[in-house]
Amino acid sequence: MNKVGNTKPSTVRKQQKNAPAHLRRRYISAPLSPALKTQYGARTLTVVENDTVTITKGDRKLAEGKILRVNTNDCKVYIEGITRTRLDGSTVQIPVRAENVMITKLNLDDDRRKDILERKGFKKKEE
Repeated sequence: MNKVGNTKPSTVRKQQKNAPAHLRRRYISAPLSPALKTQYGARTLTVVENDTVTITKGDRKLAEGKILRVNTNDCKVYIEGITRTRLDGSTVQIPVRAENVMITKLNLDDDRRKDILERKGFKKKEE
């Protein structure tokens, strides 16, 4: 019996929490919208700034906005317009977990990201 990887949830959470920064970036990925899935042939993609996303879970469900900041230490994203007011009257951004959003519009300014989409997509495999 060959066991691949670790199946104990507490160990997996510990490994993700203690992972180095270059590996931690992989955990901040979100699913693509159905239209983008058919267009690019990929299911998920790492979240970057200026992507437009829709929140899929929580009390802010169906709220939409651009990503302002990605925090790799906490694996959270900050979305434009998703704020709350503190008791002293100041407004703060609400951090959202990346897996609880859906990417609706991609930021394709980076050439590396285009290469990732080509590599992940099934368009290359069909040719």
